Amino acid sequence: MMIFYWGVVILISLSMLAFIYRLIKGPSVPDRVVALDSLGVALICMIGMISILAGTSFFLEIILLLAILAFIGTVAFSKFLEKGEIIQRDNDIS
Repeated sequence: MMIFYWGVVILISLSMLAFIYRLIKGPSVPDRVVALDSLGVALICMIGMISILAGTSFFLEIILLLAILAFIGTVAFSKFLEKGEIIQRDNDIS
């Protein structure tokens, strides 16, 4: 079973390299946002596999934190691409 786990770690590492390539060479900004989100998911998977291989549940809190940060980052990038600003401010004070 350990050979399978190490094989999964190698496959996740290769996919992370592909995501980094797409992040750098992406033809458009939405492609880069998708690559960044995919890189976050792959990082979460990698930490999960390391947690399984180490036989500890210490990394589960780190996984949760990374998932929350990846979600917030994806929402912020999407809103920026759609509207051009992340936080709308009303300068019209009545």
